[in-house]
Amino acid sequence: MKLVSDKFEIIVEKPAMLAIAARHWLNQPGRRFGHLTARVCAEKNLVIEVLLLDTRTGGGVILTAPLPDGESEYPALSPEIPAAHWAERAVGDFFGLRACGHLRWKSLILHHDVWPDDFAPLAPQSIAPREPYAFLKVSGEGIHEIPVGPIHAGIIEPGHFRFSCVGEIIANLDIRLGYQHRGIERRLTEIPWQQTSYLAEAVSSDAAAGNALAHAVAMEQLMDISPSPRAQTLRTIALEIERLANHIGDIGALCGDIGYSAGAALFPPMRGAALALGELLTGNRRQHYYIRPGGVARDLNDERRRDMLQALSNIKLRLQEILPLVFTNPAVIERMEGTGRLAPELARDFGLVGPAGRASKVEYDVRSCYAHGLYPEFAPVPAGREAGDALARAQIRADEIQSSLSLLSNMLESIPGGSAMVDCHDRALEPNRVGIGIVEAWRGELIHWITADDTGAISRYAVKDPSFNNWTGLAIAVRGNLVADFPLCNKSFNLSYSGNDL
Repeated sequence: MKLVSDKFEIIVEKPAMLAIAARHWLNQPGRRFGHLTARVCAEKNLVIEVLLLDTRTGGGVILTAPLPDGESEYPALSPEIPAAHWAERAVGDFFGLRACGHLRWKSLILHHDVWPDDFAPLAPQSIAPREPYAFLKVSGEGIHEIPVGPIHAGIIEPGHFRFSCVGEIIANLDIRLGYQHRGIERRLTEIPWQQTSYLAEAVSSDAAAGNALAHAVAMEQLMDISPSPRAQTLRTIALEIERLANHIGDIGALCGDIGYSAGAALFPPMRGAALALGELLTGNRRQHYYIRPGGVARDLNDERRRDMLQALSNIKLRLQEILPLVFTNPAVIERMEGTGRLAPELARDFGLVGPAGRASKVEYDVRSCYAHGLYPEFAPVPAGREAGDALARAQIRADEIQSSLSLLSNMLESIPGGSAMVDCHDRALEPNRVGIGIVEAWRGELIHWITADDTGAISRYAVKDPSFNNWTGLAIAVRGNLVADFPLCNKSFNLSYSGNDL
C-alpha cells in the first residue's frame, strides 16, 4: 500500500537503515523527532514508522520500514535518538516487536500480572513472551529504595515511583505506568470515523480541547476539507481557555506543595473562573464534545461573547493582583529555585516539549510551526527560560497565562462571520492517506496520526501525548534532590498518566 500525505514526504527505508536515515535528516537546523510507531500493512506484515518534523516548513517526513514476513526485531533508534526510547518500548508492548540495542528494554504499558506475557493487542500474529519487568537496581553503600504507589494518598491517577536513595538524596527514579491501559488506539480503528472524536478527546480529559483539535486536523486532512475562519477562531479560543485554566491551576497547586497557603487559596477560584469561560463557549467547563471535524458543535452568539469578554477582563485584573504574590515572594523563589533542575542539553536529547521543555531552553512551540486553529499565523512569541528548575517551569506558566489572556481578548473582539461548521458527516475518508494533527496543547506538542487503508477505513490511529516525551525529564530532574522535594518537582511537570496509558 503506497500512502499519500499532503504535509509529510513518505520515504521507504530498510529497517537496518532507519536510525542512520533519521539521524542524517535530524542533523539539519529546525528538525525534531516527532514519534515512532508501527502498523500492519495491507500485506499483513508489520511496518515501523518514524515521524520527523521540520519546524521551519510546518511539514517533515515519515520514514517507513517494512519488516520481512515473520520478523519481530529491528535495530533500535534510541541509541542515536534518545527521544525514541519510550516509543520503542510501547511498540514492543503493542506489536510484540523488539528494538535490538535498546539500552533499557522492558515493558512500558502491559503489566505481567494483568496481561499474558504473549499478548500484544495490535500484533497480527502470536508473539514471543515478553521478558519480566525489572526495576533498575542501584547498588552501593547506604543505598535504599522507597516504593511509592500506584495507589497514592491524594486523588491522582495510578503510577508507581521507585526511588533509589542515599539517605534523603534521590540517586535514581524508576517510573512505572500502564495501570490504566484502555486500548484506545485499537478501539479508534474499530468504530465508525464519525464516532472517533468522542474517544479521541478522552485520551487525557484535562486536554479535551487539544486532543479534539489534533483529531479534527488529522481527519480534515483525510477528507480534504477546510473549516471556516469563524470555526478556526472558536477552536483557538477553546484551546487557549484550556491552557489558561490549567496553568492557573498548576500555579495554585505548586503553592500548595511548598506550603504557601495564600497562593494555594487564591488560584483555585481563578481556575474556576477560567473554566467558566469554557462553559460559556462550549456548554460545559471541560469543553467536551465541542471541536469536531469540520468545525465546532456550537456557535457563539453576541450575548455570550460579551459575557466572556467581561469575565475575561475580571480574570485579568485579578491575576494582575495575585501573580506578583507568588513571583516576587522571596520565600517562594528560594523554595523553587534550583529544585528539580533539568539541563538544556538533556531536555533537547530526550525531546522535552511544552512548558517543561521551554523552561530548559528548548525553543519549540507548535503554535509557531504547525497549522491548527489560527496558528501559526497568530502565534505568540514563545515563552522561554534556561534555568530548567521548578521556578522556571512556573515562570513559563505565568508568561503563557499572560499571552493567553491577550490572545483571548483579541480573538473575542474580532470573530469572523460565517458558518461555524462544515457538514462532513456523510463524507468518506480518502483511501491510502495519512492525516497528522499536531497541536500545542497546554502540556506541549500533541500528535494524532491517522492512517487510512485502501478502503478508506482507519487502519492505524497513533496518539503521542506531551507527557510521553516528558516523563523521562521528570526522572532525570529529581536526581540529586531531596525525597521531600519530589512533590514539587512532580507538580512542576504535572504530567498525564492517562495520556501515556493508551
